Amino acid sequence: MTTRIRRARADDVDFLVGLFTHEEVEPFLAAVRPRDHDGVRALVDCSEREPDVYGLFVVEVDDEPAGTMEFEVVNRRSSIACVGGLAVHPRFRGRRVGDEAARLFQRHLLLEVGLHRLQLEIYGFNERAIAHAERVGFVREGVKRKAYRRDDEWVDSVMFALLREDLDRGELVS
Repeated sequence: MTTRIRRARADDVDFLVGLFTHEEVEPFLAAVRPRDHDGVRALVDCSEREPDVYGLFVVEVDDEPAGTMEFEVVNRRSSIACVGGLAVHPRFRGRRVGDEAARLFQRHLLLEVGLHRLQLEIYGFNERAIAHAERVGFVREGVKRKAYRRDDEWVDSVMFALLREDLDRGELVS
């Protein structure tokens, strides 16, 4: 099984809409994430237009679309990007596709793009995503209590970060 990541293209929009609206995926994505064709196409366009600031990526397994992830630079001077949007289609789960893709993404952003810090937030109820973040080397930095409104209730957000020097310390296992 070969996992790779690449920047999303216009011909990925149907796959991405299907993934973002899948009943086993949608509850765990940010409530404000676009899920319709126009909104997703706008994300793809932004990723192509501003590749140093925002990136929507597709995860492929043996050349078949299997998932997605994204980044957005939130502080250029300090080289900080928020990462997230990791979603793996249910038919690819159980094979650690998300772990491999996340490690590829981390190396790309920290070593090739040259960012210093990757940070992410995960809904507190998303235990699977929290375990994933810890498995791939992110360090838990804290909890924002009742930070976001989701399905008419307030939910916590767990904050994580990964620094370039974490790669040097071997905290990312291949």
